[in-house]
Amino acid sequence: MSYQSSSSFPTSANTAQVAFHRTELSVILSLYGRMVAAGEWRDYGISCLRDAAVFSVFRRTAEHPLYRIEKRPRLRGRQGQYAVIGSDGQILKRGGDLKTVLRVLERKLIRAVE
Repeated sequence: MSYQSSSSFPTSANTAQVAFHRTELSVILSLYGRMVAAGEWRDYGISCLRDAAVFSVFRRTAEHPLYRIEKRPRLRGRQGQYAVIGSDGQILKRGGDLKTVLRVLERKLIRAVE
C-alpha cells in the first residue's frame, strides 16, 4: 500500500509569516510603555501575517486601533519596510529605520506630557 501526501496540511512554505524581531519589539514596547505611563494607550495586539507583521495600539480594548505599526519586508527596497498608520488608514510615516519612523508617535508623547 502506498500513501500519498495530502495537501490539506499546511507546509512550511505555505505558513511562512512575517514577525517582528526581538530588537524591533524592544523599540516598540519601549514607546508603548511610555505612552501607557502618560495615559494615552491602554492595550495592544500583534498580528503576524504572510506579508506583514502588525503591532496595533488601542486606547480601549474594544475599539479600532489608534495606530498600527507595520513591518512589510517586501517594501524594504522601495519605500521602507516600516510604517505608522493612523486610525483612518492614513500613513503617517514610512521608512527603513524603525526608530525614525516611530518618532512621529513620540511627538504625540511630548504633547501629552506637557
